[in-house]
Amino acid sequence: MSSSNNTGVASNTSGLLAKERTIAQAGFNRWLAPPAALAIHLCIGMAYGFSVFWLPMTKLISNASAVCTQQSLFDQMLTTQCNWTVPAVSITFTLFIFMLGVSAALWGGWLEHAGPRKSGFIAAMCWGGGMALGGVGVMIHQLWLVWLGCGILGGIGQGLGYITPVSTLIKWFPDRRGMATGMAIMGYGGGAMIGAPIAVALMKHYGGGDASLGVSSTLIAMGLLYFIIMSIGAFGFRTPPTGWLPLGWTPNDAQSKAMITDRHVHLAKASKTPQFWLIWAVLCLNVSAGIGVIGMASPMLQDIFGPLLVGASSHETVTLEQKAAIAAAAAGLVGLISLFNSVGRFFWASVSDWIGRKRTYTTFFVLGILLYCTMPTLGHMGAAGLFVLVVCVILTMYGGGFSTVPAYLADIFGTQMVGAIHGRLLTAWSAAGIIGPVLIANLREAQLNAGVPKNLVYDNTMYILSGLLVVGFICNMMIKPVDPKHFMTDDELAAERALTQKSHLTDADAQTAARGSFGISGVLAWLAVGVPFLIGVWIALSKAMALITH
Repeated sequence: MSSSNNTGVASNTSGLLAKERTIAQAGFNRWLAPPAALAIHLCIGMAYGFSVFWLPMTKLISNASAVCTQQSLFDQMLTTQCNWTVPAVSITFTLFIFMLGVSAALWGGWLEHAGPRKSGFIAAMCWGGGMALGGVGVMIHQLWLVWLGCGILGGIGQGLGYITPVSTLIKWFPDRRGMATGMAIMGYGGGAMIGAPIAVALMKHYGGGDASLGVSSTLIAMGLLYFIIMSIGAFGFRTPPTGWLPLGWTPNDAQSKAMITDRHVHLAKASKTPQFWLIWAVLCLNVSAGIGVIGMASPMLQDIFGPLLVGASSHETVTLEQKAAIAAAAAGLVGLISLFNSVGRFFWASVSDWIGRKRTYTTFFVLGILLYCTMPTLGHMGAAGLFVLVVCVILTMYGGGFSTVPAYLADIFGTQMVGAIHGRLLTAWSAAGIIGPVLIANLREAQLNAGVPKNLVYDNTMYILSGLLVVGFICNMMIKPVDPKHFMTDDELAAERALTQKSHLTDADAQTAARGSFGISGVLAWLAVGVPFLIGVWIALSKAMALITH
């Protein structure tokens, strides 16, 4: 699946997965593409909800005499005699976030040539199959198999599944790039709102009330479910023929805006430009700061405001019943985080269509710096409501950073290879997934060891995160249009398009393709993804009531 095989893959015109079979004909409507994208992103978005498995996975052996706290990580990989620890099983999350960036970078170029159906179907096999293999690992109590299945194989499915819809939608919506990518990536942010409650319910069902006994069956069942849904999404994809444009829209309308090119940069040259690395840094720093808040939100609320939420004078005077109420309130905050993370992806990406990508990121950094620096003061004031509001706003910008960056890349480098370029840029996410949690965890631990009170340990952390945003602001301000020497010539562009699309449609035919009506099929497609998403929103809001009522 390497880039060296691009020509061979592209030339394979046989089979249901061939790209030529996905080129839209006259009866297709472009608004049928977003539901296919959402079907995939709502499935792989369960990545954010995987934490529901951690505690049950540490209690798999009910008669174990001890947890493997004294064993090395290598010993835990192979043991069948005692339970795993939370840090050991949570490595799974680190693995699939890391592999997301790596696989997107390695196979983004292949995706452009192979088409969204083939890459989407492979993503379905990897993510669904990886979860099922992880379930087998839980069944036979082999941690290395859980890492291999859910972490590595699932991470490859994450990477391919993440960039496939984005690349496709940008080509369908040149007039609304931000909104289009926001729709798909909103699904990734909202996947946990749907998947986590399903996982909890299935673990109780298969375990007869004991979640630990139901982990393996749940992983296998959800893997199969996700494989089916993602496959339906993959086969629902269509790509616009070369030369297709929305009816009544011309590129010149968009090109009047600054920072948008109508030419194209090849993948091989894009990563050699300063613009690529500046946008890489912008995404990495925005995500690192956001992950810091996501990782700390629940403990922050409990450490800073816990006693205040239940009317106690200090942590030492909190009763067991009050601790349960505080934990419920913290869980409510986690539900709100999922909701605002998801909604922010669509909101900010759509806003970027109006004010531009650079100004959108400028807003993220300027507003983010102010909010991060305000959080310690709100903690000292005991203003829990304002604190929660600030966290929610920050999370909209965290999600908005993910959904705006594909359109940013399309503006700067053109749309021809934006999927591949976006894939390489996602290594910034992999880096942030390591930098953010490690930085925050070590800072918190160091301050606790130094005797800093629990309600004050986050002050310096917030100021350091705001410092990251200052650097991100500077990088964003340095982004300028690409030097014309990096753009593909007309001959190079024609050669690339010959690799990525072999079709009987001519440019003249392209003007009549994909002009079909929305129809009943469109209504059903949107209901299929919209109803589960709205149910997830309702569940998140229901959990948030525990926070609001305190």
